[in-house]
Amino acid sequence: MAITAAMVKELREKTGAGMMDCKKALEASGGDTEKAIAWLREKGLAKAQKRADRATAEGWIGSYIHSNGKIGVMIELKCETDFVAKSDRFQQLAKDLAMQVAAANPICLKPEDLPQDLLEKEKEIYLKQAKEEGKPDHIAEKIVEGRLKKYYKEVCLLEQPFIKDDSKTIADLLNEAVVALGENIQIGRFVRLSLGE
Repeated sequence: MAITAAMVKELREKTGAGMMDCKKALEASGGDTEKAIAWLREKGLAKAQKRADRATAEGWIGSYIHSNGKIGVMIELKCETDFVAKSDRFQQLAKDLAMQVAAANPICLKPEDLPQDLLEKEKEIYLKQAKEEGKPDHIAEKIVEGRLKKYYKEVCLLEQPFIKDDSKTIADLLNEAVVALGENIQIGRFVRLSLGE
């Protein structure tokens, strides 16, 4: 199938990937847009992992105040250069992440950041629930694992589905930005303030 400029343009608009990457993805997937998006995500993940060790000394503080004025968020989004930090795409990403924190109220960035005592308490609750449901021990352990994964999606920012497109996680969103902007991008800190808490 011949890959047209319109097909490349459409894929670029959907993914934010470079023109040549979009063309390669469409060629590799026989012109199928959905397969091309999957191909770009796979390649993007590999590129993102290669860049993950590069220093992130620049960045932007994203902020969001909910319309009722009772919830506010600040988030530190880091990158390698001032040029990328000042780009519209990077600043929009910081704003989207701040909105995510306001809406989904994560307690940490990734599962490894969860306090061990909190994690143990959750495991204990899930194990007790599984046993009360009459599950044997080996099945109960698998149930605990599954419920922990679901818990991570609720409380760990990188694991959460993106509020504007729940087909991708925040980690996917960051990886897409790494591919599009060509730099290592990391979330530093975030704080969510709620009036009266």
